[in-house]
Amino acid sequence: MLQVCLNGARSSAECSHLPVTAEQLAVAAREAVAAGAEDIHLHPKGPDGQDTLEAAAVAAAVTAVRSAVPGIPVGVTTGAWAAAGRQDRVAQVRAWNVLPDHASVNWHEDGATELATVLLDRGIGIEAGIYSGTPAARRFLDWPGSRHVLRVLAEITEPAAQDALDAAADLLEELRSVSVPILMHGEDTAAWPVLELAASRRLDTRIGLEDVLHLPDGTPSPDNAALIRAARGIIRRNQR
Repeated sequence: MLQVCLNGARSSAECSHLPVTAEQLAVAAREAVAAGAEDIHLHPKGPDGQDTLEAAAVAAAVTAVRSAVPGIPVGVTTGAWAAAGRQDRVAQVRAWNVLPDHASVNWHEDGATELATVLLDRGIGIEAGIYSGTPAARRFLDWPGSRHVLRVLAEITEPAAQDALDAAADLLEELRSVSVPILMHGEDTAAWPVLELAASRRLDTRIGLEDVLHLPDGTPSPDNAALIRAARGIIRRNQR
C-alpha cells in the first residue's frame, strides 16, 4: 500500500505549494490518488496555518478530501503539538463530529495509550507511530491493545541515509512480533532510501510533501502527485 502524506506540520513558508486549506487538500488528494496513492494522511490546519485537532477543522478537511476521492481511506494526525496539552488533545478528539478512517498516534508522546483507547472507542483506526531512536516500540508492544491497531508506522527519523537505513533495520527487528501491517517511511534526505528499502521488503510505505520536498533526483517536487509517481516507479522496480 502506498499512502500520500499531503502536508504534515510544515508551513507555506517552507513550501509555497503546500496544501493547507480544505479545498487545497481536496485537490492535492485527487491528484495524488490519480497518480497511484491508495490512502491519505493529512494534518488539518487552523486559520493561522498551524496544525489543529479542533473539530471544525478536522471535519472540513476530512469532508472535502472524502468528496474528492470517494472510497479512499482518509487519516489525520493527533500529534501532541496540535493541542494545548494531554487532556486537551483527548477532549478535542472526543469532540470530533466527522470521523476520519484512521488517525496516527505517536507512541513516544505522553498520553498515547489514553488517546488510542478513545480512538478505538470511537471506531477510528489507529496508525501506531513508532519513531526510531525512542522507547516507542517497547511502549507500544507492552500495550494490551497493540493487536487492535490498523497498522504500525515505522517512522525513521535519522537524517543521513545510511544512518536511517541502519535505524530502519533495527526498528524492524524490534517490531518483528507485530501482527498488523507495517508502513515504513523516512524524512527529507533519507525519505527516498527508506522508501526503497520498504519497497524491497514488500512493506507498506508513504511519500508526500510532509516527508520530502524533493524528487529522487534532487529537484524540487511541484506537488504530491509527482512524489507519488516517483514512488510508484521505485515500487514497480522492486516488484520485478
